[in-house]
Parts: sequence; structure tokens; C-alpha cells
Amino acid sequence: MEVDLEIGDGVAVLTLNAPERRNALTPQMAGEMVAALERVDADDGVGALVIRGAGGRFCAGAHTGTLAGAGSDPADDATYTGLSVIYESFTRVGRVRAFTIAAVRGAAVGAGMNLALATDMRVVAGNARLMSGFLRIGLHPGGGHFVLLSRLAGREAAAAMALGGAEIDGDRAVALGLAWESVDDGAVEARAMDFAAGVAKDPALARAAVRSFRMETGPPAVGWDTAVQTERAPQMWSMRRRSGGR
Repeated sequence: MEVDLEIGDGVAVLTLNAPERRNALTPQMAGEMVAALERVDADDGVGALVIRGAGGRFCAGAHTGTLAGAGSDPADDATYTGLSVIYESFTRVGRVRAFTIAAVRGAAVGAGMNLALATDMRVVAGNARLMSGFLRIGLHPGGGHFVLLSRLAGREAAAAMALGGAEIDGDRAVALGLAWESVDDGAVEARAMDFAAGVAKDPALARAAVRSFRMETGPPAVGWDTAVQTERAPQMWSMRRRSGGR
């Protein structure tokens, strides 16, 4: 198992536990995440969910082995399904009935940044590294990345990060509206738990409030599901192109 789930006092903590690869996402890990999120939703006593990465690192994106395999034939049934599971891990976070908080330490890159931005709120380390990273490795962004970035930080910041390759730290993330608070690296998870514990005192109320919050703050102009599919075809093209197939 590469995903750990602990539940206590109304708070669920989901940990990506593959520190040897900086918690990079594979289809297997993403599938375990989705299963864990189903467990969270099925437990009416959970009012808040904290998502973190083991080893002081959040998530380095999609695993290079997964990307290499996708490059050979991104339309292959197994590859297409595997990437779909990774996309589903983000969108499933966005549908969790509880209040969701990302505790971001180390790097959140590409798919890892999508995962952080999928939550309702983020607490980040001041020295965290947040970057899109897709174009840097020759890939078109995927998973609804443009939507996730722009709905929080606006068009200019989304352009600078997703197209211009800008990398930001935790303090800059707060200034842009991508995170609520930037704290010392060692205090990130405890601070996220403080927020989670306060909300989780009344799980039923928390879930009702989260539902209203998401409805009222609204989805972006292009819905997330549409954004995923909009980005998918050019991302598949870029995967094939990156592997040498033209």
C-alpha cells in the first residue's frame, strides 16, 4: 500500500507514502487514493480531511515511469485507463464531502500541484516549491491544470506558472491566493490539523457547510470535467512527441 489513511476525532489524514520517489503518482497510488476517499465519504463522522506526503515531500507529480509508458502510446487502453485514474484522484478530492486541506511541504509539481489545488484550502511551508513543470519536460498540462490555477490565482499567475515556467515558494503562494498560510516547514502538518480539528467538531455541519461553500464560490467558467478533456488530447500528443513518435 502506498496510501495511508488514519481517522480519529472527526479528522481523516491521507498520506501519500512513497517517499523514495518523492510521492510521485502512479495509477496504483491514484487508485488507492480514490478508494481511501470513498472510505472518508462513507464515514459520516469525518468532518475534515488533511492530505499530506510522507518524508516531508508533498508530491513530485506523475511518476516518470508512468509518463514514459504513456509516451509510447498514450491511446493504449491500459495507458489511457491509468492516466484516467490519476486524473480521477484530483477530481475525487474535489468531491469529498468533508472539508479538505492540503499540508504542502517540499515540492508540489505538475500533477502534485493539481492535487494540492484540488483541496478547499492549503497550508504550505515557506520553503515549499510549487510549479507547473509540464512544459519544462515537454508535456502539455493535464488534469484541468489551467482551470485549477486560474480559479485561485487568476489568469496572469496561471500564465506565468503554467506557460512561463515560474516557480514560487510558500510565501508567494499565499500572496497569489494559492494558499491560506505559509509557516515553518516543521509546523505545516500541525497547523493543517488545527484547522481540521476545529471544523471536525461537528462533522454533519462541516459537510453541509462545505457543500454550500463549493456551490456558492462556484466552479470556474469552464467546468473541471470539461477542462480535463480539453487538455487531454494535446497532452496525449505531447506524450507521444516527447517519446520520439511524431
